[in-house]
Amino acid sequence: MRGAVAVSARLQDIEITSGEEFLTLYQFNTMQAKHYFCSKCGIYTHHQRRSNPDQYGINAACLEGISPFDFEEVPVNEGRIHPKDKGAGAGPEIAGYLRFFPNSAR
Repeated sequence: MRGAVAVSARLQDIEITSGEEFLTLYQFNTMQAKHYFCSKCGIYTHHQRRSNPDQYGINAACLEGISPFDFEEVPVNEGRIHPKDKGAGAGPEIAGYLRFFPNSAR
């Protein structure tokens, strides 16, 4: 229930420019995915995916110059059943969508 907007990147395409020494690894269940959090503030930064170990899911709020509010619409996975547990080719089930409507008064 981290509530982050996650974007995808290949492992070799990400460079941590500062604070790597503060990252804490968290693993659970199958121990395949590697979830990283900041040990100072607790924010989820990124994870190496179980569904695609060649990719990171990255918290968009942790990327310089990007905000979660830059996305007009974000699909939300239902999160209870992992795509790998459902069989080959099955994707995540979408529970709904988050939409951002800027305040026009500003």
